[in-house]
Amino acid sequence: MSRPPLTRDEVLTAAAHLVKRHGPDALTMRRLAADLGTAVTSIYWHVGNRESLLDALVERTVADLGEIRPRGATPHARVVSVARALRRQLRAHPHLVAMVHERGLTERMFLPAQQALVREVHAAGLRGVRAADAVRAVQFLVVGHVLVERNRERSPVQRPGEGDLWGEQAEKDTAPGSDRALARALAAPVDPERVFTTSVSALVKSLLAAGT
Repeated sequence: MSRPPLTRDEVLTAAAHLVKRHGPDALTMRRLAADLGTAVTSIYWHVGNRESLLDALVERTVADLGEIRPRGATPHARVVSVARALRRQLRAHPHLVAMVHERGLTERMFLPAQQALVREVHAAGLRGVRAADAVRAVQFLVVGHVLVERNRERSPVQRPGEGDLWGEQAEKDTAPGSDRALARALAAPVDPERVFTTSVSALVKSLLAAGT
């Protein structure tokens, strides 16, 4: 049975998966053709040379980030939902996001998320400088949190680790007024999603209060 004709979208999807798994340096036309089970000439016919392929991947990444849609019944919930969606997108495609940055399109990449945030802070009553500050505060929190997460994932194993240090504290801290529950919680593995949601929810609550 013959293979259906290859499409440009299939080529871009396969290229994106290759970059996601192995990084941009692993993306060669020969390797991509092998993954797709086709000839190198077919890849060139659909996307041009490697630089054209990278440009197309960047454009696609920018477009994907433009698909963020707020969810929730209140401005607070909707702003938090945009922040969470943006974090998920950035976390899911680190190499593609890095490629966007290298091509000088970072601000364009963030524009759709900024526009979604603008609509929600306007709905909450913020205007002008206060609205702009709120949008940037949420954006910077998301980016900063993603960078911290990535750094923790790539850092060497810590000995002793946070769990060891706080575990010892939980065992020996018996003084009146001590908070052993806090020590045990800090000894447990970090839940990045919970930390992020707690942080962005508190930030958004504070920012939107200025509009009421």
